[in-house]
Amino acid sequence: RCHQRSVAMLDIPFPPFLAFLGSLGVLCVALVGTWCQHWRGGFSLDGGIRTFNWHPVLMVTGLVVLYGAAALVYRIPATWSGPKLPWKLLHGGLALGAFVLTVLGLAAVFRFHNSNGIPNMYSLHSWMGLATVLLFSCQWAAGFGAFLLPWAPTWLRQLYKPIHVFFGSTILLLSVASCVSGINEKLFFSLKNGTTQYKLLPAEAVFANTLGMLILLFGVLVVGALARPSWKRPDPESLDSRQVL
Repeated sequence: RCHQRSVAMLDIPFPPFLAFLGSLGVLCVALVGTWCQHWRGGFSLDGGIRTFNWHPVLMVTGLVVLYGAAALVYRIPATWSGPKLPWKLLHGGLALGAFVLTVLGLAAVFRFHNSNGIPNMYSLHSWMGLATVLLFSCQWAAGFGAFLLPWAPTWLRQLYKPIHVFFGSTILLLSVASCVSGINEKLFFSLKNGTTQYKLLPAEAVFANTLGMLILLFGVLVVGALARPSWKRPDPESLDSRQVL
């Protein structure tokens, strides 16, 4: 009985959790923008260092926060009854928006590197980030073909659904790892000659490290919400095999 009471106390409703997670996501975007504006010089499209600053902002916004929002669409209780097509469009639209922001973030860093003679794709962070984006693009295309196109057979949807869910969580974790490693890499490159070294933990390092921890917390909470049985859609996908309007 004590165990059952403990479980019941921990089984919080999804809407308050979603409100907290949404606030955390907004905070992550606000902090990465503040970091780039206050310590890194702001934003520009001239190919200089301020062009690079679009990269962390767009990546955190798209690849982590917006992608996390797309992953949680089917945990909203309102999606558990009625036609699923509007929610599928919302899920796919949020993911597409995240992908567009991610591509723009990649364009910013490649333009900065090419304008300043810096080699591309040499660090582990860049390898991990590009692999995440490529996997993300395959995930979106496969999901569009399996769940949004009207002629996809039921057996294909049933076969692909657990794969889609697995890679959804995997991509989010890879996104978080890419962003956190990118923050760390930027601090190592920036806090050296002429500035307080990273190892001495100046104010910028404390701020950016805190940002990284909040991004990590956001990703862990999203994956935890996806894995929570009481927040999963109770009806099987097969009941909506024809996307009733």
